[in-house]
Amino acid sequence: MPELSLGALERRTPSAVGLTRLSTRMAFPASGESLYRSVVRLAALTPESEFLLVPSGRGKSVRFVAEASGASGAGADPDAQMVAVATDRAKAEGLNSRLQFEEAPLHDLPYQDQVFDLAVAEIELAAAPDPAKVLGELVRVTRSGGMIVLIQLVWLNPLDRSRREALVKRLGIRPRMVVEWRQMLREAGVADLQVEDWSDDSAAARRLPVLGGLEALFTLRGKLLLLPRAWRRWGWPGVRAVLSRERELRRLLNQERVLGIVVIRGRVVDRNGEQAANPSTRSPF
Repeated sequence: MPELSLGALERRTPSAVGLTRLSTRMAFPASGESLYRSVVRLAALTPESEFLLVPSGRGKSVRFVAEASGASGAGADPDAQMVAVATDRAKAEGLNSRLQFEEAPLHDLPYQDQVFDLAVAEIELAAAPDPAKVLGELVRVTRSGGMIVLIQLVWLNPLDRSRREALVKRLGIRPRMVVEWRQMLREAGVADLQVEDWSDDSAAARRLPVLGGLEALFTLRGKLLLLPRAWRRWGWPGVRAVLSRERELRRLLNQERVLGIVVIRGRVVDRNGEQAANPSTRSPF
């Protein structure tokens, strides 16, 4: 299946990720509050820190990280409507002086080199035609010693090609194996890689189901709220997706256990190619 950019995919295909991003009920794009609290803690963000989250969608995750840490944040997203919603909400909540949202392709971010102390890539990164190029951009805009965090779906069990491609189409993203993400990060200039499992079967009770609140999205109330938005964006295909799409996804995600969710983090090496200094000796970490 030809891969599309995130914005193009959402406009053409009523995928699970597209529906999730369109919903106003989702607390977070695909993960959850406990996951982001962990990210804030690991990055040791302070009010002097600056962070970036892509794609930022409606900006809820960006606002949460800013409020939890006191840091200033930025979000980039290829969807102008999402950026407008995120900007308006930041203004309404009095956070516009600390948060900035930009419409931009993820492979060409509108920021100078070495600006951020933390860069987070959400699940929708996997919709990019060239995720490695996006990771290169994240490394470019992150300071030496800064943290890169990927929150991504990964394959847990093999599927035959036709079923895998069908699931990719329904999800709206293309999951990878953990080893693939690790390789892309190393090639982009990220060292000291660590992987944390947040899949449904993780032993930690605090962790959330794959795709976070996707099931809440498809409650009766969630469907009624989402139907008019899906109609405006996709017409009848969007309505059909809202009414029936979750059935097969639940089977594949919860019964067959083909996908999991992981957090992969590492530190940007210094610009001379050496591993960055111990974070405890560097500001702001």
